Formats: sequence, structure tokens, C-alpha cells
Amino acid sequence: MAFDWSWFWPEFLTAINQTLYMVVVAFIISVIIGIPVGVILVITRENGILENKWVFNILNVIINIFRSIPFIILVVAIIPFTRMIVGTAIGTTAAIVPLVLYTAFYIGRLVENSLLEVDKGTVELAQAMGATPWQIIWRFLLPEALGSIVLALTIAIIGLIGASAMAGAVGAGGIGDLAITYGYNQFKTAVMVITVVTLIILVQLVQSLGNILSRRIRRK
Repeated sequence: MAFDWSWFWPEFLTAINQTLYMVVVAFIISVIIGIPVGVILVITRENGILENKWVFNILNVIINIFRSIPFIILVVAIIPFTRMIVGTAIGTTAAIVPLVLYTAFYIGRLVENSLLEVDKGTVELAQAMGATPWQIIWRFLLPEALGSIVLALTIAIIGLIGASAMAGAVGAGGIGDLAITYGYNQFKTAVMVITVVTLIILVQLVQSLGNILSRRIRRK
């Protein structure tokens, strides 16, 4: 029986919309969580401007735990938590919960690395000028690390696109679900090729935009 391509294309457009919805919403929430996490890691570490070994060690362990769990396992492991948050563990909206947990702490680690690249002399100068910890963070650390942070967020959103495709394998919809349902289960190689090419294009666009934005920031 021939594959009905006229029926496939509307499904493809729906899958694209679902993927973009998952990625955009999860990314925004992850950034809101991840950037403060990264800042806290930097300022509470040894010799940080607000050194606190308990806060640093606890947060460090939490991040390592979430980063060590494969995404597919995380989706299943937090099903009760997902149900508590959105009322269901299946569907595009439900997938946002594990996507956020998977990405937010990863962003936190990336932001930490970006902030640690800032010259210590910058912080020392700010302290010598009498800047408060908040002023040091907001006016010195973050602006100095912004170009690097943009590249870090670019890496994070690319990872998020890949994770959203994996979420499709467990009923979250999107491009991954399309690939499994019509490509893998129905042995349609063309469908698999289309989904893979689509993901490659998305990644290339995100990486190119991230590179351009980072370069512009560094030139200022």
C-alpha cells in the first residue's frame, strides 16, 4: 500500500509546531532557572564573593545528579512529578517538565563555566570600588561573560532540540514522534530522512544565530 504523502505533510507541520513549542517554552523556563543557578555556583564557591560551602556543595551535587540521568530515564522517573505539575504525563505540554529539569541544570553548569572565565581582576576592581555583591554580579560578571553565555545557551538549546526529539519516543509528539510512528514503525525511510534533515536544519540555524549574536556582543 502506497504511503499517503498528502496526509503526511499536515502531520509534519503539526510536529514542527509541537517541537518548537516544547523547545521554546522549555528553554525560556530553563534559562530563568539555569542562569541564577550558575551565578550561585560561582559566588558561593571557595573564594567567591559570597562563599558558602554548604550551598555550593548541595547545589553542585543536585546538578551532577540530574546531568548523570539519561533523558529517557528521567522522563519515566519523574512521571508522578509531571502529573502533579501539569495533570498528565503524556503529551507535548507534559514533556516540558522533564525537558526543563534536563536542561536547566545543564545551563547552570555552562553559565558557571562562562562566569569563571571572567578575569578575577575585574571582580577585585569592583570590590575595590565598593560595589555590593549584587552590583558585582549585575554590572561586572554577567556583562563580561555575556558573549560566552550566549554560546553556552546556544549549546543548551541544541541539546534541548535533541531531547525534544527523544521525548517523541514516549508520546510527547513533535518530530521524534513523527519519526517513530511513520518512519520506524512503518519502515518509511523517506520519513526518517525528512525528520533528520529537519533537525539538522534547526540545529544549524540555532548555531548560526548564536555565533552571530556572540560575535556582536564581544565586539562591543
